[in-house]
Amino acid sequence: MKNLPWLHPDRVALIQKGLAERIMILDGGMGTMLQGHQLDESGYRGERFAGGNDSTHEHGHDHPGECDLKGNNDLLLLTQPDIIRGVHMAYLEAGADFVETNTFNATRVSQADYHLEHLVPELNREGARIAREACDEMTRRTPDKPRFVIGVLGPTSRTASISPDVNDPGFRNVSFEELTANYVEAARALIEGGADTIMVETIFDTLNAKAALFALSELFNELGARVPVMISGTITDRSGRTLSGQTAEAFFYSVEHIQPLSVGLNCALGADDLRPHVQMLARIAGSAVSTHPNAGLPNAFGEYDETPESMAATIRGFAADGLINIVGGCCGTTPAHIAAIAAAVAPYPPRVPKDTAQAA
Repeated sequence: MKNLPWLHPDRVALIQKGLAERIMILDGGMGTMLQGHQLDESGYRGERFAGGNDSTHEHGHDHPGECDLKGNNDLLLLTQPDIIRGVHMAYLEAGADFVETNTFNATRVSQADYHLEHLVPELNREGARIAREACDEMTRRTPDKPRFVIGVLGPTSRTASISPDVNDPGFRNVSFEELTANYVEAARALIEGGADTIMVETIFDTLNAKAALFALSELFNELGARVPVMISGTITDRSGRTLSGQTAEAFFYSVEHIQPLSVGLNCALGADDLRPHVQMLARIAGSAVSTHPNAGLPNAFGEYDETPESMAATIRGFAADGLINIVGGCCGTTPAHIAAIAAAVAPYPPRVPKDTAQAA
């Protein structure tokens, strides 16, 4: 993969230029913004799936009416595209350089929960296309600050390393080969839709991530070109490990072979609790380091209380200490959080990747 040409060399050059000059800004929580719309079942179904068993979409696939679709945020790409576009625009206007596609669960494994596996290619193409339109619109407004689309590959709803049955520790409900096929299908459609980069995100099981990275290598070889790859794991609790048991350092060494544009951590923890793990990545990574933490830890109601000001103050410390190249927000964050974070890190130079720092 190392010797393959870039699919969009001009865009890659602009991303690399941005990373060399400043700390770049990622968007915030998509789910947080969608919750604010308080959509009910009919809102998720939209016109296309309004009829339940009698609803046939344009390609002739019926959707079982007995299966609720509420909560399938990826489906809103097809039923409420204006809402998704509006979320992207809100984050871009708040200062984001990158927006992530609304495709966190747009794989067959995850869409099987809704009997919508057949929509996976369309979901990913539309996710990238809608984000592309928003980024291109903002780039037209601010040509000196181009904006970029990150095509998101989520972790799926299954884990290749851990049994879902405590009574049968050797059992797995997904295989490496199945995950690879899922990721090839999703990534191909994201690239077709106009994604500038692919991010393997919220990784709780490194074997799932390995399947995604292998899938990307296979796809790039098939295409004869590649896009930059971003990787973001998740430390599941204050133990400082992923769900499959790795520290941030071990996780990095497990994925660095792909020569990623960035490696980082997101979700699960707030910025305060993530800091020591980001600091570890900053010490060892030859790539850019990213982080997009939650707005603190969830309260008793599952909500996030950290204000834009308090979160930005914490992340200012990351920037002042030279730990980050890309920063944004995850669960509980809004455009107000991203605007505050962007302002907080603006005075500071980006982290110098390890190899460059040693050469200097």
